[in-house]
Amino acid sequence: MSASHPAVHPVEAPPATDANDVPRVRMKDTQGMPGTVGGLALRLLQFAFAVSALCVMVSTSDFSSVTAFRYLVAATALQGLWSLVLAVMDTYALLVKRCLRNSRVITLFSIGDGVTSTLTFASACASAGITVLIGNDLGLCGQNHCSRFETATALAFISWFTVSPSFLLNFWSLASR
Repeated sequence: MSASHPAVHPVEAPPATDANDVPRVRMKDTQGMPGTVGGLALRLLQFAFAVSALCVMVSTSDFSSVTAFRYLVAATALQGLWSLVLAVMDTYALLVKRCLRNSRVITLFSIGDGVTSTLTFASACASAGITVLIGNDLGLCGQNHCSRFETATALAFISWFTVSPSFLLNFWSLASR
């Protein structure tokens, strides 16, 4: 039997480094994450569409008679407030060149985006169902403000579409730690 014989080669020990001398590696700035220009743009779009949906729905005289429309008003008001606060934080972070990648901050952003996006999506779906009921099934668009209801519902869906990337990027950043 011819087997090879193992050989031992001496290896030098790596140089000892002090824990304070280790250079910190910063994660690549992905546009859309907190503290980036893309993140600020997403927050401003979320705010604009949520407030637009809120204003269009409130401009009708009979929105308060339907629970789904009141839910849409409450959800878009909360979405607009949340997006405005985070847009201010993103603006501050950009101006002072701060990083918003603290795990607690990212956790807060992820939970807030998840809750507000779920509420906005649910309210938009409920309002879309009532709008279809009023317009198609009951045929009462002549007596109601169907076009305004549809516009507010569409704006709420667009607001949800702009919240989704923020939530996904924050959640991805949190999960990749």
